Amino acid sequence: MTQFSDFGLAAPLLQALAQAGYVTPTPIQAQALRPAMEGRDLCGIAQTGTGKTASFALPILHRLASQTPAGRAPRRGCRVLVLSPTRELASQIAESFRDYGRYLPFTTTVVFGGVTIGRQERALANGVDVLVATPGRLLDLIDRRSLTLEGVEYLVLDEADQMLDLGFIHALKRIVTLLPKQRQSLFFSATMPKNIAGLADQYLKNPVQVAVTPVATTAERVDQSVIHVSTGAKQALLATILRDDAIDRVLVFTRTKHGADRVVRGLEKDGIGSAAIHGNKSQPQRERALAAFRAGTCRVLVATDIAARGIDVEGVSHVVNFDLPNVPEAYVHRIGRTARAGAAGLAISFCNDEERAYLRDIERLTRQKVPVAPLPEGFVPPSRQEAAEAIAEAQRDQRRPQQGRGGRPQGGRPGQAPRNGGAPRGERHGAGRPQEPRGPREARPAQEGRAQHEGRPQQAGRPQQPNRQGQAPREGGPGQTRNGRPAGGRQQDGRTIGWLDRAPR
Repeated sequence: MTQFSDFGLAAPLLQALAQAGYVTPTPIQAQALRPAMEGRDLCGIAQTGTGKTASFALPILHRLASQTPAGRAPRRGCRVLVLSPTRELASQIAESFRDYGRYLPFTTTVVFGGVTIGRQERALANGVDVLVATPGRLLDLIDRRSLTLEGVEYLVLDEADQMLDLGFIHALKRIVTLLPKQRQSLFFSATMPKNIAGLADQYLKNPVQVAVTPVATTAERVDQSVIHVSTGAKQALLATILRDDAIDRVLVFTRTKHGADRVVRGLEKDGIGSAAIHGNKSQPQRERALAAFRAGTCRVLVATDIAARGIDVEGVSHVVNFDLPNVPEAYVHRIGRTARAGAAGLAISFCNDEERAYLRDIERLTRQKVPVAPLPEGFVPPSRQEAAEAIAEAQRDQRRPQQGRGGRPQGGRPGQAPRNGGAPRGERHGAGRPQEPRGPREARPAQEGRAQHEGRPQQAGRPQQPNRQGQAPREGGPGQTRNGRPAGGRQQDGRTIGWLDRAPR
């Protein structure tokens, strides 16, 4: 199969592919399209940037278009469910479905956290054919009874290794119980460790295994190098590299969110414009930063690993690992942001003494040695005081808890990325869930007991404490609380009304 037309795809799909300039399938597409079009479950492993989205979008759209009679999405439901670990990746998958299906009468909707849920509920009210979602917001919609999964015919997990990791496994187990048993399931990822592959086997029925490259193999067209440098000199080294005019568009990866903001502040001091994207940023901020980077008005984007699997921007010439990742698989995804669609790219990693163990883990995983590069010409190391200040600030960032937008600390040790890949609070189950409107409540016995306890007379020998204004303490009899209100409520029409019995005004 050397061309898309050889697979027997529906004519509207071939028309959309021809308009986009796609003629020859990539290796993962060539191997995955046929079994997926036949309705087989599939587990596909390929390097990032090799066209995995088309490997599941094209056969699903083909099967939907070939149904006779034509199916229809159920109310508040969907026919195709695609789960993604990050908001950015979810948006890109939805965009690909719209591009490939532009000549087909199917609707596509994307839902994720960080934005108003009401608009998403309205979009799902009449049902959609293709729904791309992050797990947390999907469960939010299900709990609000705005979405049902009873009509799902196709399930796709993109970046399945991260989806099945500890950060998402509990949400995924609940989602799978809500799906019909008769469905087609497609899993795709760039890496598939053995323990994760065992979990995937539980959700696939007699799957076809498609692996066009060994697990955790880095892109062949990426020229990799590592520079050994102290922590205090990393910022100065980055500024020196970015002053090179040959660097057109560069992604800089840090291990923590606070570290990303610190790098942006340092680049601004050096007169280099940049933007940061991570879980602490609001969705509009993330979209503006990514749009500016994609348009070329911002040539430097500093990101955490949340972007390693969510950014598909053409023309990324360089990837700089300001911090080496403590999870070696993340290195593969990071450097895969360059050298996409057959282009060449350069990946430069900074390594201090503490990160040498991370480098050894990466080389063991990828089964190749990363060449050591010298410091670039023109690099001026910072003064001893500047280096000490940079180290102190980096240590403060490591001790600072990784907080979400709501100010709640993320899991993991200080300075360590969350185990679920740094997904924002709004993308996890239970995060950012709107509160139900509260109606009238009855007084709870515990609160009544607490009020009565607070109204007990002072014990003998214990002096009363003055109030905050320094005034004399209020007299509190056995039936009063400290604020002077009766503990058992007030009398009205011969009945007692507790203070919590009244509806909010």
